[in-house]
This record gives sequence, structure tokens and C-alpha cells, in this order.
Amino acid sequence: MPSHTFTLNGRRITVEAEDDVRLLWVLRDLLGVTGPKYGCGLGVCQACTSHLNGKAFNPCSVPVSKIAPDDEITTIEGLPATVGEDLHPMQEAWLDLDVAQCGYCQPGQIMTAVAKVRQAAAEGREVTDADLDRIRNICRCGTYSRIRDAIKAGAKRM
Repeated sequence: MPSHTFTLNGRRITVEAEDDVRLLWVLRDLLGVTGPKYGCGLGVCQACTSHLNGKAFNPCSVPVSKIAPDDEITTIEGLPATVGEDLHPMQEAWLDLDVAQCGYCQPGQIMTAVAKVRQAAAEGREVTDADLDRIRNICRCGTYSRIRDAIKAGAKRM
């Protein structure tokens, strides 16, 4: 069976999996990283959103063979370590504003939000309502107004 090596949440790992296995299943089933959720398997719902080299991506639609040895994957479990705290500022904002209801989509929502705020900062600006309008993560509970408020609050803390 092929071996795949990459960095996951700051730790270099090697895992054996067939090349065509989607990264989400490698993370969840082989490595026990369950923060990224399975929703659609097509990259549409974005419940699995994680970061690949600092940018949001959906591991449900990426075969593990597409992950290079120098790639860095960050899931919700590894997000706090990116700021050296117990919780990332975006996670703190989520808690402060009581965003989650069922919570299923929240890891993907938070990972998308962090990537969006970092992108805006790299462009020398603050996150805008237009940026938030382009976020396509699905929340079955419909907490979109609290999600938007939490992204704005988290952005101020980042």
C-alpha cells in the first residue's frame, strides 16, 4: 500500500492509504482527526473545511495522492496552535456569541472564517460584508447572522 507523508497540525506524519482515498477519510478513519465533518463528499457543503498551506480547502474532494510531502494541513484541532493559545481568537468569538446550535458545521465554518480574515489581512484590508457574502458553508440550523457577527468579532481579535 502506498505511503503518504505530510504535516498535519504541526506534526510530520506518514500514513498508508491507497492513492485514490479522499483525504477526509484518511484524516477521520486512519488518523482519528474527527473535527472535519463529512457532509456531502463533493466540496459543496464545506463541513470538512480545513487549511492546506494556510488556505481553505475541502479534504472530502482531494485524493490523498494530491497531498505533497511539503504540504501542511491544519484542521480545527490544530488551529489554536497556530496562535499559541488554548483557543484561536475565532473560536473564542464563536463561544462568546453562542453561535453553535447543533455544532456540526462549526469546525468548517471557523476554518473558512479564519482563512477569509487572513486573506483580507494579506490584502491590507479588513474583512467586509461582501467577503462574508461569498462564504458558502452550509448551516442546517440557520445561525448565519450569529456566524457573521462572530467572524467580525474574531477578525478584530486576530
